[in-house]
Amino acid sequence: MTIPYPSSQPVPSITTVTPPSGSARPRLTFLGTGYLGATYAICYAELGYEVLGFDVDADKIAMLNAGQVPIHEPGLDELLRRNLAAGRLRFSTDMAETADFGDVHFICVGTPQRADGMGADLSYVEASVTSLAQHLTRKALIVGKSTVPVGTAEWVEQLVGKHTAADLGVEVAWSPEFLQEGFAVDDVLRPNRIVVGVKSDWANGMLYAAHKGVFDLAATEDREVPLVITDFATAELVKVAANAFLATKISFINAMAEVCEAAGGDVTQLARAIGYDPRIGNRFLQAGLGFGGGCLPKDIRAFQARAQELGAGEALRFLHEVDLINLRRRTRVLTLAAELLGRRSGPAGPDLSGTRIAVLGATFKPNSDDVRDAPSLAVAAMLAKAGADVRIYDPQGMENAKRALPDLGYEKSMNDAVAGADLVCVLTEWADFRNADPVALGELARGRRVIDGRNCLDSALWTQAGWQYRGMGRP
Repeated sequence: MTIPYPSSQPVPSITTVTPPSGSARPRLTFLGTGYLGATYAICYAELGYEVLGFDVDADKIAMLNAGQVPIHEPGLDELLRRNLAAGRLRFSTDMAETADFGDVHFICVGTPQRADGMGADLSYVEASVTSLAQHLTRKALIVGKSTVPVGTAEWVEQLVGKHTAADLGVEVAWSPEFLQEGFAVDDVLRPNRIVVGVKSDWANGMLYAAHKGVFDLAATEDREVPLVITDFATAELVKVAANAFLATKISFINAMAEVCEAAGGDVTQLARAIGYDPRIGNRFLQAGLGFGGGCLPKDIRAFQARAQELGAGEALRFLHEVDLINLRRRTRVLTLAAELLGRRSGPAGPDLSGTRIAVLGATFKPNSDDVRDAPSLAVAAMLAKAGADVRIYDPQGMENAKRALPDLGYEKSMNDAVAGADLVCVLTEWADFRNADPVALGELARGRRVIDGRNCLDSALWTQAGWQYRGMGRP
């Protein structure tokens, strides 16, 4: 383990503390059992902690207690069933039970974009913290994990002070999450860093004890996990800054794709060439349909909104263009579809009526069932609005997609979606699609036309099989 400290301020020391419950290790609760909270609760039970997950959604809690994960995340279901059976893990809708159980309470609720603007909606954070605080009867540490605007931790501290007795000594800390959907189990058990924002030695000691299982696992595997101990504001900014940087990198290569399309270049070769530069690296340099999901889009908008409130809006003006570049890639697929199908685009866009289009992919990324702000679904809706008969297939996201866009057509398999299609759009880079046989699919389709929205197909192989191939930013 390495511990890089910020040099500009005094750092709380890591001291050995006794959990207020009297147990040997702090007992952990995770408030909110969506993607974030459920994954952390299950994985920390796997690390040997006693864990209680809380949610107001009784159906979700019943599923979890029955050994069923309400999300698709590779490896998580097996860990859930194993730790339920071991007695280290359970889930509840009872806040009084949750407050009584835990020493460290992690806030893992959603922070969606507000309906009336770009900022983050903190109503779920407020509700969970307030309810928890009102039920606490002893000292505890409340730790924010949700992605929030800078300044939220100080506000949570005020909420706690308002709703708990001063003699309880309840404290607040912040420790952002860095999960990647599809890799979340490893991201929790083997993180590339842990960041904690604390104000006291006690809070620092409690958080170290709460993460000791991670450090112990790293020691057995001869790894180090950097631990950054900092202040509230910096801890909050780490996650949104990281997301803003990744979004910028993705939009940069997609901006280069636009230039390549105009100049006749190949963005995949361009990305490979600049990615060899160690200052740049090749990760997140895959041009295509752009980013989506429940984090990057809403987080960069909330970051801009908060910067504006702080009087630093000019510093993040570039994120507006990052967002616009990302959204333009979706409309580019519509333009390519019209070109391949020989349809002109008027002021209202192309008329694709009478065509059938297979959309392969509904989730925002592979190995997930998450369709929140999925570029693939957004494009499917655009194609349908232009008059096309759209048929969607996704290995894991079908039910969520149907709930999000019930008026579109859905098929039970890739072959069913492609059958009779005039155009195939590969919009999520699932292995099933990357490895599909273009010859076999060509026998099912009515027209051998394919748009590779993720530049994930072997263009030569598809062309040899008689398909008109169009990638994103490729000749």
